[in-house]
Amino acid sequence: MAKPLGTTGEFFRRRDEWRKHPMLSNQMRHALPGLGIGVGAFCVYLVGEQIYTKLMAPSQSSHHKQPAPSSH
Repeated sequence: MAKPLGTTGEFFRRRDEWRKHPMLSNQMRHALPGLGIGVGAFCVYLVGEQIYTKLMAPSQSSHHKQPAPSSH
């Protein structure tokens, strides 16, 4: 069996009860419920956009075309 707390242990237990109040624990999760999913989706979007721009970028040879010489 557990040892009785005594007056000092009981005093500190009552003093620390406020720390376990539901309003004070895990507030950020309840305040911003979709933040984790939103950040994850945004990261997937950024990676997808980088892959798309690398695949669809014009090649360097077609980017620096020389004008055709005139026949004058």
